[in-house]
Amino acid sequence: MTSTPAEKINLLGLSPEKMVEFFEGLGEKRFRAQQMLKWIHQLGESDFNNMTNMSKVLRAKLDEVCEIRLPEVIYHDVSSDGTRKWVMRMDGGSAIETVYIPEKERGTLCVSSQIGCALDCSFCSTGKQGFNRDLSVAEIIGQVYVAAMSFHGDGERRTGKITNVVMMGMGEPLLNYDNVVDAMRLMMDDFCYGLSKRRVTLSTSGVVPMMDKLGDDIDVSLAVSLHAPNDELRNELVPINKKYPLEQLIAATNRYLQKLPDRRKATIEYTLMEGVNDELQHAKELAELMRQVPCKINLIPFNPFPNSGYKRPSNSRVYRFRDYLINAGHVVTIRSTRGDDIDAACGQLVGRVADRTRRSERYIKAVQLDQSTGLQ
Repeated sequence: MTSTPAEKINLLGLSPEKMVEFFEGLGEKRFRAQQMLKWIHQLGESDFNNMTNMSKVLRAKLDEVCEIRLPEVIYHDVSSDGTRKWVMRMDGGSAIETVYIPEKERGTLCVSSQIGCALDCSFCSTGKQGFNRDLSVAEIIGQVYVAAMSFHGDGERRTGKITNVVMMGMGEPLLNYDNVVDAMRLMMDDFCYGLSKRRVTLSTSGVVPMMDKLGDDIDVSLAVSLHAPNDELRNELVPINKKYPLEQLIAATNRYLQKLPDRRKATIEYTLMEGVNDELQHAKELAELMRQVPCKINLIPFNPFPNSGYKRPSNSRVYRFRDYLINAGHVVTIRSTRGDDIDAACGQLVGRVADRTRRSERYIKAVQLDQSTGLQ
């Protein structure tokens, strides 16, 4: 019988701590890990032969046992408002999406943590696709790498274009805990992307036990996908509420904030759907509920997708809801719709995909249809 060659280690997915362990396992000094992190994440180098501050012997060894393997970009488009969207094929053939949203003072990258999502929130197009699998660390950080490299020019990598990363793409980040935490450590490491802990945000629908663990393991900003001000309605919209109801979620949010070394606030995400959760009574309940939490409230007008069953509220209803919250003493923003001409707006990720089977094939066909009808 012939033995199969060992699978090479993908260095793209090694956290700073694990990169140190890897080089020590090769009998190398710890500083080699910092050199490698910089080559990969700051200089965008994937060829060991070009890493000239390492010996030829070490480079040959690296080529033998490891690799730097990037996600495969199968589609990229730029919206009329500057929003960028990538579709990347992952191992096994399924695809995920990543969105970059430019603003005057910052550029925010929305990163996926899973292929599909198991939580099945009723208003989310991703949840309607079902759950496929967790993304690896390399597949999560690879999205940041691809986006950062898209701003490459004049021989210098312009990572400054990405000032914020939000774990708000496909999937529930806290259900892929270890991989998400390692990826966020790479985002914040000075030898990688150097993002501030205040500028890396994890969004959760309320996986309470993992919220507590997160506060013990890493310091990032927190966003909570609330979407309803009472348990009865939230049970319908966000089914995980049946397991971890609002009382537990609010308590876990406060516990997390108390562990942070500064006076950071949580972001409360609230998607407004006409006649569902946008009545004045809902605003009153939300205002009272959020008195318990140091927070800012981000209102998100619903972005329709096929067969969702929900409608976007009128601007007057959105402003009425906002004004009530502001008058009640809360800090409130309305998320502007961005990139919906390329299906990049919140709630539209994988909106063209019917289900989790043959995901990338179906998406490519939809893209080809767009191109033939002049939408690109």
